[in-house]
Amino acid sequence: MIRKHNRRAAKAAFAIALGVALVLGGAAAAPAAHSTAAATPIILGTKDFPEQFILGQLYKQALEAKGFKVTYKENIGGTELIDKALTSSKITMYPEYTGISLAVTFKRSTLPKTALGTYNLAKQLYGRRGQTMTRQTLFQDKDAIAVLRATATKYGLKTVGDLKKVPSLSLAGFPPFKARWAPELKSQYGVSGFAFTPLAGISAYTLLDQKKVLAAAIFTTDPALISTKYVVLQDTKNMFGFQYVAPVLSKKLVAENGVKFTSTLNKVSGLLTLRAMIAMNKAVIVDKKSASAVASSFLKANGLK
Repeated sequence: MIRKHNRRAAKAAFAIALGVALVLGGAAAAPAAHSTAAATPIILGTKDFPEQFILGQLYKQALEAKGFKVTYKENIGGTELIDKALTSSKITMYPEYTGISLAVTFKRSTLPKTALGTYNLAKQLYGRRGQTMTRQTLFQDKDAIAVLRATATKYGLKTVGDLKKVPSLSLAGFPPFKARWAPELKSQYGVSGFAFTPLAGISAYTLLDQKKVLAAAIFTTDPALISTKYVVLQDTKNMFGFQYVAPVLSKKLVAENGVKFTSTLNKVSGLLTLRAMIAMNKAVIVDKKSASAVASSFLKANGLK
């Protein structure tokens, strides 16, 4: 899964993960569009990778099911581009990763030590620009390190720090990973001296499967993690930060559309567990289903459509 932002409910998720055919059903009568005199238009944008397309469709379709008129602009670009679209009113909302908003949008070099602190600071900074954030998701999509379950069992690996136990440790990752995280691995976890294999046209999971490396830098919502043969090591010191998702939106949208609007967004976010997001990513990226159909199936299964 290609990340372009400087790195990247169980019932429905389980059905999608097993490859169960999506039941779209007949076309229901469209609810009357919500309207307010001189209202700020709801223009929902997304970044430029599949997970964002899924998130965009989830929020869009849930709002439309409640009668709101939504203009949808998918695949705008990376963080800097989509934030420019937001500040210039080309869009009025989009789903963002909390840690990315601080590091990239607001250029914070020191980040909070907790997930709630990360969210609260991002919301505060957006507030100064006339924007806000609704509820964050239950999942986060962040950097992590994974190993084969067999490797974890052999060396007793549960946390990132446990990698110190592995003799002749080898680790694969995208080229920037070593420069960005190797110093942190050494200073925070005492993990150093490992052989690094930069990824170039091959999946980190393929290298793990072929036993060409013992560990790999991955993202926590990668479709491959639907398999139980991989173990994601616990980042006990939160070295990789926090990357929960929360819709960023104009304060005018909240004021003009009220509780029905924000509660709809919050209900969607409240369903988005890690298992659900991995399953939906797999459905789109691996199984080649459309983000629209996957989102529709999820929302119907959870009573939001």
